[in-house]
Amino acid sequence: MVPDAEFTSYYGRPVLKAAPWSTDIPAYLFLGGVAGGSSLLAAGADLTNRPSLRRVARLGALTGITLSFGALVHDLGKPSRFVNMLRVAKLTSPMSTGTWILTAYGPGAGLAGGAEIATLLGGTGLLPRWTRPLARLLDALARPAGIGAAVLGSAVASYTAVLLSDTATPSWHEAHRELPFVFVGSAASASGGLGLLGASLADSGPARRLAVTGALVELAAEHRMEQSLGLAAEPLREGVAGKFMRASKILTGCGALLALAARRSRLASAASGAALLAGSACTRFGIFEAGQASARDPKYTIVPQRERVEARRRADAAKLRP
Repeated sequence: MVPDAEFTSYYGRPVLKAAPWSTDIPAYLFLGGVAGGSSLLAAGADLTNRPSLRRVARLGALTGITLSFGALVHDLGKPSRFVNMLRVAKLTSPMSTGTWILTAYGPGAGLAGGAEIATLLGGTGLLPRWTRPLARLLDALARPAGIGAAVLGSAVASYTAVLLSDTATPSWHEAHRELPFVFVGSAASASGGLGLLGASLADSGPARRLAVTGALVELAAEHRMEQSLGLAAEPLREGVAGKFMRASKILTGCGALLALAARRSRLASAASGAALLAGSACTRFGIFEAGQASARDPKYTIVPQRERVEARRRADAAKLRP
């Protein structure tokens, strides 16, 4: 009998080209998640009269989307490349759809955050007299703008998962079912952590609930993802990506437990928030590095292809049996 052929790539070289993205991209993924979740938290805090939570969440959303956009533009090389993507609206393209989501979300988050900045500056007496009508206008627009940003916040937090899983990169593409849940849970734990870090104890209840719920969703979805990926899960456990993912689980789990236990301690709430933010960042960097590693090693492309071919051959043979 002729032994089965051992398929490999040409001279062991990668079959796929790794995404030409720098570390700006995982920062963009993390900051966008913080912004989206914070807008949702800010709108709820505004409607339930929790001023300190509203303030920190609105400022977090404004800072997050500004830095996220900056990281994206820096990776693109120049702002005109982002503007050029607005020439087309293509619903079947996650990149095109995401560009329009960011464009629609930014003004609402900007107006709501700007109103908080104007209020803070007005309280210090630093605002010139001629700017006071503008500050009052911002204050009047803050609530509807914040609600609009909250409506789009979930899309901002989750579309990047679709963007990654729509590529041919093995560890991203094979995780297309679980990755949106991982990213949404990570965004919720990070934005809830930011609320715990900056809001008063009296106002931090919704942030605590959002943080703990998001952490549970993230950890459960990550576990499910690693179980279902098969061979493509290896990069999530090895090398730089493995270190990030292990740190993410420890920080997220400890942050959630500390959030539950720190209902009366301002210091413990702040520590919980910092741990949850760091855990969310590690998740995004870990998943990014795992995808890049899976693209560079040809076995993550060749072996699953061979398994699919073999499974199809067995299925066809079974149909021919009497």
